[in-house]
Amino acid sequence: MKMMKSLIFGVAMMAAVPSVADEMRRETVRFATGSSSSTIKSSVKGYQTVQYALSVTAGQKMSVQLDSRNTSLYFNVTAPGADAAMYNSSIDGNGTSITIPSSGKYLIDVYLMRNAARRNETASYDLTLYVE
Repeated sequence: MKMMKSLIFGVAMMAAVPSVADEMRRETVRFATGSSSSTIKSSVKGYQTVQYALSVTAGQKMSVQLDSRNTSLYFNVTAPGADAAMYNSSIDGNGTSITIPSSGKYLIDVYLMRNAARRNETASYDLTLYVE
């Protein structure tokens, strides 16, 4: 009986944990013809993450600027195939320019820090991407 209660408790706990896959929205960024930049206006709520994929060529300079009234909103930049972010705005600030080391799709993840996500806050933002 004790084992059955433990099993039921374990299943209930797993059901209560939000699925990461359900919380991520993915978008591919394509600049308009003749343009090298784009400003995306969007929002995230709670534990939601928006992942933007942008194809960039080695040697190009990619600039990312995140503007929001919510001070718990940040972004990470991850290189193709990497396991960890090459830039983390919660540490280094909500704007950066990176010289791209290798060609491929770079990922920009926009997310709320855990303190704001737990409160199910919504953060509207402008994400400006520029490649030269």
